[in-house]
Amino acid sequence: MATVPGVKIGLMGGSFDPVHFGHLVAAQDAYEQYKLDRLIFVPAAQAPLKPNDVQSSSADRLAMLRAATDWDHRFELSDYELGKGGISYTIDSVRHFRALYPKDELYWIIGGDQLPKIHLWKDIAELAQLIEFIFLERPGHPAKARPDIPGLRLHRCDGHLIEISSTELRARVQQGLSLDYFVPHKAIVYIQEKRLYR
Repeated sequence: MATVPGVKIGLMGGSFDPVHFGHLVAAQDAYEQYKLDRLIFVPAAQAPLKPNDVQSSSADRLAMLRAATDWDHRFELSDYELGKGGISYTIDSVRHFRALYPKDELYWIIGGDQLPKIHLWKDIAELAQLIEFIFLERPGHPAKARPDIPGLRLHRCDGHLIEISSTELRARVQQGLSLDYFVPHKAIVYIQEKRLYR
């Protein structure tokens, strides 16, 4: 009996406070270049290397992501880290998804700027065995030094990296400036209705 080949699932973590076009374009680039079958956004309760990165509630960040992506059948959301609470370690999430999808190919999507710090990630040796990594770089930019972690599988994705930071966007709201062209319209409407970041 022929075995059914596993599907390719991309996982993209982050605070998404708020979600913006930088996140979404990066997700689309990885999805297209690596011919993923599914892409799941995994918002973090609290990122371990960015302790002050979250201002909005878990419910608000999930709702903004949903508003931004609901129409797009390629993208899904997981509230696993939000439901678990506390510091969100990638290893915990990867164990969770590996148990859910034991036969599928799993990829964790990161920015190329995270490569020099990846050796600091909790249980990185186990992580390297459980999942492959797609890292996003600007086309034509030289690859950063690859961390020396046994078994680490890295795949470069030449992406349309957009310089937008959620910190900058929260500051724009406080200054009364527009989020247009930075954040999907439905997410902007949610931010305005909930008076977030004021």
